[in-house]
Amino acid sequence: MFTGLVVSDKNSILSAILTRVSSTLRDELTFEQFSQISITFHLFPDDWENDKPGRPSNSALYPDLENHDTSRKGLLVVKRALDIVACSMLLLALAPVLLIVALAVRLSSKGPILFRQQRVGQFGQNFTFLKFRSMYVNNDHKVHQEFVTKLIAEESKSGEKREGKGVYKLTNDKRITKIGGFLRRTSLDELPQLINVLRGDMSLVGPRPPIPYELAAYQTWHRRRVLEVKPGITGLWQVTGRSRVKFDEMVRLDLRYATSWTPWLDLKILMMTPMAVIRGSGAF
Repeated sequence: MFTGLVVSDKNSILSAILTRVSSTLRDELTFEQFSQISITFHLFPDDWENDKPGRPSNSALYPDLENHDTSRKGLLVVKRALDIVACSMLLLALAPVLLIVALAVRLSSKGPILFRQQRVGQFGQNFTFLKFRSMYVNNDHKVHQEFVTKLIAEESKSGEKREGKGVYKLTNDKRITKIGGFLRRTSLDELPQLINVLRGDMSLVGPRPPIPYELAAYQTWHRRRVLEVKPGITGLWQVTGRSRVKFDEMVRLDLRYATSWTPWLDLKILMMTPMAVIRGSGAF
């Protein structure tokens, strides 16, 4: 009900609301009536950091998710089976490519072959996200944090799609190595995420998993993209423009996928992905 609250101290806010509501009810009701009233507070979005694995902590805020998953339980089994079979085959088929890319990363600059980063999965659960390293080590990640935070805030505030602005990745990023630029343009840096899919952290198709500081900048409606389905390696966003798509439009594409996905839609997106990679539109 109180959508304009900026929560810095949840306990003091809830205490003030409870005091005001209780005082008003006491003035309007008899003692017997007031004693029968039970008041509960729900703060949305939840504090996901304290959630139990697999679900938001407060099911009262997400009643649709329970019914949604129950109605398509069989399809979720098919989706998971497709992920396991396809990833196993891809890892075997691409083993030589993985080895060549790993050697290229190791020889091109100092640092580990794999880049590990905490990302936010379904229901706000963090996991270790894997990519081939495309940046120099010990660089300042605050550059990207400031860029993403400002981009989300400005676009959500203006509600406009301004030409030439709002690209959802940094361009001409000096932190990227020469081989890293090639890996990003060809999406070869994404291949280690097949391991994330086998682990169950991700799916082949789904929304891209956000970084925690990116999630912190989301508006309430943006967070639905990390509730509905598991994050994926590819998705509607990637095959319809990738980084050239504005942030809000990316979220809308993710929500459209989440509410209408079927195994057939996954197969269609997977078949469109190679062409999107070859075109390289919006890849940096």
